[in-house]
Amino acid sequence: MTHPATIDENAPVVADHTIRIAAPLEQVWHLHTRIGSWPRWQSAITQARLDGPLAPGTTFHWETAGLSIDSTIHAVDAPHRILWGGPAHGITGIHEWTFTEDGDEVVVRTRESWAGAPVDADRDNLAAALDDSLSSWLDALKKAAE
Repeated sequence: MTHPATIDENAPVVADHTIRIAAPLEQVWHLHTRIGSWPRWQSAITQARLDGPLAPGTTFHWETAGLSIDSTIHAVDAPHRILWGGPAHGITGIHEWTFTEDGDEVVVRTRESWAGAPVDADRDNLAAALDDSLSSWLDALKKAAE
């Protein structure tokens, strides 16, 4: 199986968000990568299950905003980077997270690309929805970690 190395920079929708979190890198990484625990700190995610190790090729299943999503992990460089993605409801999403220590804080950056017929049909609304989703996710991660 071939895995993408990064997001699709040429996709119709690309979001890029960053937040600073006042917590140790390992704590932020573990909070974020314990996928089964996502519903405990993210109100938008109602279910999440990882089907194996946190490694390329492993699939996880999660539900958010009434949508059931199956994602595959494409790359892991613990505790600095994780990349996952897959098709969901006609949209191919690729999602990258990076975690960089900066003094006593961690800079978390998330970039995500969306492509597919639903994106082509409603680009502006889906771009806004993705931006809102990523901002909420980062805010929840910060609140849980700090």
